[in-house]
This record gives sequence, C-alpha cells and structure tokens, in this order.
Amino acid sequence: MRILILNGPNLNLLGKREPAVYGALSLEEINQKISVLAAELGVEIDLRQSNHEGKLIDLLHSAAADMDAVIFNPGAYTHYSYALRDAVKAIGIPTVEVHLSNIYAREGFRRRSVIAPAAAGQISGFGAAGYLMALRAVVELAPSWRKNVADPNR
Repeated sequence: MRILILNGPNLNLLGKREPAVYGALSLEEINQKISVLAAELGVEIDLRQSNHEGKLIDLLHSAAADMDAVIFNPGAYTHYSYALRDAVKAIGIPTVEVHLSNIYAREGFRRRSVIAPAAAGQISGFGAAGYLMALRAVVELAPSWRKNVADPNR
C-alpha cells in the first residue's frame, strides 16, 4: 500500500510558527514519526509539502495513478480552495484531511473546511498525533474504498 502525505502552505515552518497553536515539532520531526509508524504498518509513504496551490493539485492528480490513499493538511487553503476540493473529489482514492489545531475552536474564518465534504474523513485538534491517527485510518479504509468504488450497487 502506498500513501501520499501532503502538507500545504506554511507547514514547512512548523516548530517556529505559532508553537502555542501548532506545536513545537518541526515538519521534519512529524514526518519522522509518520515514517516510523508506516514501517510498523508495512506501508510505503511519500512525504510532500508545498506552499503553492497548483503544485498541491498536481501532486493530488499524480496520486490517483500510483497511491492508495492521501493524508492531506491543506493549511489555510482548507477554508477557501475549491480547486483543491475538486482535486480531492476527482482523484477517486480516500483522502483524510488533517489539522494540527482544532479548526472548529479557532477564528470564525477557520471553522469551515471546503475540503471536508470531498474527503473520506477529517482529524482535527490532536497535534502531530492526528497524522498517525490518519495513517492508521487509511490503512484500514483504502482496501474497502477501492472495493466500494468498483461496486456499482454501493
């Protein structure tokens, strides 16, 4: 099983950017935790980050061809990028949206995700542990997702 771990804008600044909100771990440290769990679960991961919406869309499109699932933290694009929402919807593989902070307990503009309706699920507010929860979830979800997509009677 192959899983894309995709991080959006400003997540390259984790550990430095508002640690009271996003935690003290860097993206590299979070990726290391994900890598350890992926090895334990016997899955292959591809860790990516971009500050550019078009690059994130291209990575999602590419995932459809060779990945079984996506774990996606769209960052601030969560709240307004219909282009990313459409890409998640179009790729046909389970995508779990992840947020380090609880977006529903934050500023009003952050309480809405345009990505969530296209995603298989969302994990929010558990810090770096949310990525690990998402990884476990997609390992369980991806095989049945493909079966259900192939089943016209679902």
